[in-house]
Amino acid sequence: MNVVLGILVVVAAAAITVTAMLLVRRRAPDGSYFQDGDRASGVFGVLATGFSVLLGFIIFLSFQSYDSSRTGAELEATTVLQQMQTAQFLPPDVTGELTAELACYARSVAGSEWQALESGTLGDRINPWGVAMFRTISDVTPQEATEQSAYDRWMDQTIQREQARITRVHGAEGIIPSPLWLALFLITFVIFGYLLFFADPTEGPFTQAMLMGSTTAVIAMLLLLLAFFDHPHGGGVGRLQPTAMERTIRLIDTELEIIDLKISLPCDGDGNPL
Repeated sequence: MNVVLGILVVVAAAAITVTAMLLVRRRAPDGSYFQDGDRASGVFGVLATGFSVLLGFIIFLSFQSYDSSRTGAELEATTVLQQMQTAQFLPPDVTGELTAELACYARSVAGSEWQALESGTLGDRINPWGVAMFRTISDVTPQEATEQSAYDRWMDQTIQREQARITRVHGAEGIIPSPLWLALFLITFVIFGYLLFFADPTEGPFTQAMLMGSTTAVIAMLLLLLAFFDHPHGGGVGRLQPTAMERTIRLIDTELEIIDLKISLPCDGDGNPL
């Protein structure tokens, strides 16, 4: 999330509600529109508490989804590196091809696929290099015990990698349904409308502005935080970045140099097929 934009949104929302409070205050009766201020404050406490509990619970669930996406990205990156090592024990005629496809898979995740996550256009699209690796491994018939063990290990790691990818992209399209957003905004408007009935010309304008402005700022920041967790991928402070997979790409390149395995990648730097 852009921090500057978030601050501007909070300030603008507070300015609008404070202005509304000061305008209503001009024609409000002395002591506010409520005859019994204590009873009105009690009702407002019920409204604010219910909204806070609901919003806090939703933020907690959204953070869990955010953390799951981060964990999935790290597990996927680790599994790709492990599969690269496993590929070296498979039959020699597919070792180079699988290694190259794994390297392209990693570049695709950190490049074109992450860009699609950021723009929200990934949808149900699969990674093309996952399909390419499946086609390559489906033609393998292991002969020796080492190759058979590596083949079984490869299949297990493939399942783990695919599950980690599903976890990583889970929150890309937003995890909070539209009716819930609608309910949150309607409750917000009810709270602001209720606060306007506390307009009191006998109190100073600064006090009235603080009453409305502080409430608006807190609710606006909580809603922005919820929007942040609802779309965890992309640019901005705190959003998920392909850091783990980029580290895996560097480690793959380093290990290939160590074992002196020269491969020609069938993709560009963003993992797009050549």
